[in-house]
Amino acid sequence: MKRANVDPVELAIFQSAVHSIAEEMGAALRRTALSPNIKERRDYSCAVFDSQGRVIAMGDHMPVHLGSMPMSVQAAVDAIGFAPGDIAILNDPYAGGTHLPDITMVLPVYVAGREQPAFYVCNRAHHADVGGAHAGSMGPAREIFQEGIRIPPVRIVRGGEIDRDVLSLILLNVRTPQEREGDLDSQIGACRVGERRVHELVGKYGLERIEDWIGELLDYSERLVRARLREMPAGEFCAEDWLDDDGVTDEPRKIAVRLRFNPDAGELRADFSGSSAQVEGSVNAVRAITLSACFYALRCLLAQDAPATAGILRPFTLTTVPGSIVDARPPAPVAGGNVETSQRIVDVLLRALAQAVPERVPAASAGTMSNLTIGGIDPRTGEAFTYYETTAGGMGARPGLDGISGVHTHMTNSLNTPIEALEYAYPFRMIRYQYRDGSGGAGQFRGGSGLIRELELLADAQVTLLADRRKFRPYGLQDGEDGAAGRAVVTRRETGNESELPGKTSLRLGKGDRLRIETPGGGGWGRRSE
Repeated sequence: MKRANVDPVELAIFQSAVHSIAEEMGAALRRTALSPNIKERRDYSCAVFDSQGRVIAMGDHMPVHLGSMPMSVQAAVDAIGFAPGDIAILNDPYAGGTHLPDITMVLPVYVAGREQPAFYVCNRAHHADVGGAHAGSMGPAREIFQEGIRIPPVRIVRGGEIDRDVLSLILLNVRTPQEREGDLDSQIGACRVGERRVHELVGKYGLERIEDWIGELLDYSERLVRARLREMPAGEFCAEDWLDDDGVTDEPRKIAVRLRFNPDAGELRADFSGSSAQVEGSVNAVRAITLSACFYALRCLLAQDAPATAGILRPFTLTTVPGSIVDARPPAPVAGGNVETSQRIVDVLLRALAQAVPERVPAASAGTMSNLTIGGIDPRTGEAFTYYETTAGGMGARPGLDGISGVHTHMTNSLNTPIEALEYAYPFRMIRYQYRDGSGGAGQFRGGSGLIRELELLADAQVTLLADRRKFRPYGLQDGEDGAAGRAVVTRRETGNESELPGKTSLRLGKGDRLRIETPGGGGWGRRSE
């Protein structure tokens, strides 16, 4: 129900103002971070929440972070008796997190006259190493304890002062403590930027007025979603797709969804009960990831300027089976669930939506983040380094448009590390970086091309690959052809021999060895004219 005392123009101004807070938090985090992964690739997200932990604004950052972040805020609120000046830290996937490298910070914002927080500001950033068995904390694992340090919701800042005991405990368990401390400091600073801007907003408009706007903003988001769902055809639409394997066995793993639209009520149910059970390898996704992918799919149905708030999920119901690959239980490893399984969840959601509204849904994009981590000792400094990057692929062709080549899609919204920044920060030399011509699926509209990215190591290192779409290519739609599968090849310096790597592997490479990654192309859309 629309509130009579809320002016639409004022509501639009408030929406822009609170969104700008999340954006400014992201800008502050990016400017002050030490690691190229945050500074250059922008692998972070920021959001603002109300007193009830409902998201009211998100920066235009990483979808896989943003849809799951409310669970982190709730976990922090449930675990900690906040006081002014506190900031919580957490990364536990089984307590509101996603995977261990994604470290979240939550700052409660207090205003005069209120004993409890009136807002929360939050950010999440992917750290290039959080310990564990493999440099970069993204390698093959069989339990979460092998993936790095696991941080429950605890205070990293108490009464405005950093808790050095907590910080020391974290830094002692990572390979690159100086870089980690710098990035954590940046996250703390970004939270304080958000706190300062929220106080300015309250000082300008007053808390009571803002709370009226928040209620209407959430209702407005809900109305937009319900209006879109009322346009959808009634009935059930089912789809499935497959992960190549879990990194332990070669057995494919199924992701399946059943969408049920109720246009009369403007509601949608998504049932993932047909998905595989959780697996030994690290491609398990916690429920927060599955919900995040659904949140993203719902946002795709809306106009670009629709506010991203908790109201979007009000007309939506999610069903998962505890202990499945889309709702994992501890101690299952989850590093790949955040980056690979999340992409496949989106693929099956869009495949099901294509049955309902075929004229609106694109073919499958690359469907893998092609995660690469490299760690060792930098001979230039004698210090440890860890490098992490997701590699872009081809976007699926769209009704009326070809797909875009060499772009991050769906659950990732990051950038590449520029070659200059990469070669400056790490003992690597970039040999080749180009489009993978012909990798996009043919059709009336062609899928975008993937990338070829080849680098030479200038030091001995541990190299880990976490990727998919080797066996099951990105699907085309409406008789469009599939995109090309991905691949990775190592060339040994001493022999010149080439060997193809599995999608999920970790190995030692020597100085002078080369690694070439070829990412998948997007699927084609529509029948190709002869």
